Amino acid sequence: MMIWDGVSEFVAVAETESFTKAGQRLLLSTAQISRQISRLEQRLDTQLFYRTTRRVSLTEEGAIYYRHCRQVLNGLEDAERALSSLKHSPQGLIKLTAPVAYGEKYILPLVNDFLLRYPNVEVNIQLTNTQINLIEEGMDLAIRIGKLADSSFIAKRISQRTNYVCASPAYLTQYGQPHTLSELSNHNCLIGNHDYWRFIENKQIRHIKVNGNLRCNTGHGLRDAAIKGLGIAQLPNYYIEHDIATGDLVPILSQYQEPLEGVWAMYPENRHLSPKVKTLIGFLAEQLP
Repeated sequence: MMIWDGVSEFVAVAETESFTKAGQRLLLSTAQISRQISRLEQRLDTQLFYRTTRRVSLTEEGAIYYRHCRQVLNGLEDAERALSSLKHSPQGLIKLTAPVAYGEKYILPLVNDFLLRYPNVEVNIQLTNTQINLIEEGMDLAIRIGKLADSSFIAKRISQRTNYVCASPAYLTQYGQPHTLSELSNHNCLIGNHDYWRFIENKQIRHIKVNGNLRCNTGHGLRDAAIKGLGIAQLPNYYIEHDIATGDLVPILSQYQEPLEGVWAMYPENRHLSPKVKTLIGFLAEQLP
């Protein structure tokens, strides 16, 4: 018996969480998929799935086996793509991850446009602010923002962002507008994940500790609080561009605004860049503001 028997079927069931959907993906009957999985479990002497009438899910052993099988299949797919012409229309599955807010505002709409242009592509998107392990999770691509840690990944800059310090006109009328960084200590600052804000002064990056009566780990919540006049916030441009344009928020301390940060497309160094992923990266770089 070949060691590969049942592996493709196993990966398809793990990713679709359905014997029926796995059969549709592989153009096999549900019965064939079920037989192959049963034979694989017998050969491994391990239960790979929990089965109910409503759902199929991986056991702990199945999750470990899936991660290894996915890497092996990725390698085989890369080998086949390396022999294919780059002129072929992109097709197949792309798994990518992106930060939640940036992903919702920019990446998801553009991926939808990409799918309209390339209907033979399938995209699986995971929005999370946790920097997951691309290799272990079988991701083809990650969108990351800001300074990157040293790694074995390849990064391509596809856009940029900046942070604004802003407040509502009502807040500034009532409490006054700070003109220096030291004046922030006299104001109610709306705090995100960190209790310090980054600025640039005399060409040097400065981290200023701030205090306030609201701490929130979502930019949407901080934006709403700032618009309602609760205090001053430091937020990425993609949260508040519209509010600044309409005058609901006023940018302040612009002379200390930190430099533009990169938005990056990252992928594993040891993975052959497939036409579909290469095309998607180019599309994002072209369309992102």
